[in-house]
Amino acid sequence: MTVLASLDHVTRTFGDVTAVDDVSLDIESGTILGLLGPNGAGKTTIISLLQGLRRPSSGTVHLFGGAPTEARSRQLLGSTPQETALPDPLRVGEVIDFVGAHFEHRVPTAQLADEFGLGDLLRRQTGSLSGGQKRRLSVALAFVGNPQLVLLDEPTTGLDVDARRTLWDALRAQHDRGATVVLTSHYLEEIEALAERVVVMGQGRVLADDSLQGVLGRVGVRLVRLVTPDPSLVAALPGVVRQEGDTFFVQDSDEFLVSLVRSGIPFRDLTVRGATLEEAFLTLTEELTEPQEVL
Repeated sequence: MTVLASLDHVTRTFGDVTAVDDVSLDIESGTILGLLGPNGAGKTTIISLLQGLRRPSSGTVHLFGGAPTEARSRQLLGSTPQETALPDPLRVGEVIDFVGAHFEHRVPTAQLADEFGLGDLLRRQTGSLSGGQKRRLSVALAFVGNPQLVLLDEPTTGLDVDARRTLWDALRAQHDRGATVVLTSHYLEEIEALAERVVVMGQGRVLADDSLQGVLGRVGVRLVRLVTPDPSLVAALPGVVRQEGDTFFVQDSDEFLVSLVRSGIPFRDLTVRGATLEEAFLTLTEELTEPQEVL
């Protein structure tokens, strides 16, 4: 796989705040990479560094072998920020044409509109679109230039469940055609549904960088759910990491079950499973201090 973009020991500060702290990261072709982390973890700052909108305080950022600030490097890049402003008087087709004119190998307007479910809206003024339709248009614009790399910062914020899943299908189709995608999201099920590689960040640092299954496995805990008259007695057994109601996070489910049976504590409706991405994320970030303001 080819490295399309990279950060090499990059630090970015804003006054006394360190938004990105000595991060090294390679983004390779042919993958969907999910960036996870609480507010202030540095996700949006990394996106802006790759876009060339901000420069690192130290370290180097490369995009297609050059600097992100160079126009030629950005010809193969598409992006959608968290918030976008569309010109209200322009029609949807006119906006796609305007943005597409900046790229040498653009996708035809009608084709792009169909791929993102915008075909019936081409003659509508953007000011008359719903919030979800505007968001879909903003994400579609990231793909108008046939990019090799696409950076999506919270692409489905504000969408309902059906609209979010429609957009997921469009992103998968674009990825199948060869686009490499980096996305941040507060919807952990979105990362779980789309990402092949997951980078978990906290306080500007990389806490985990692995495949989706690798991140889930790194947590090293199993979840045991059961019904018992006194959950505090179960929580006191050896190997219990933490308790959430009738769910117990344990280091070794086999050893825990042996201890549970030997203890004589009454229980019923026992289930054991591995961690979800949300639980893995919480475990990896639970020791962090309060999140900083988003940068």
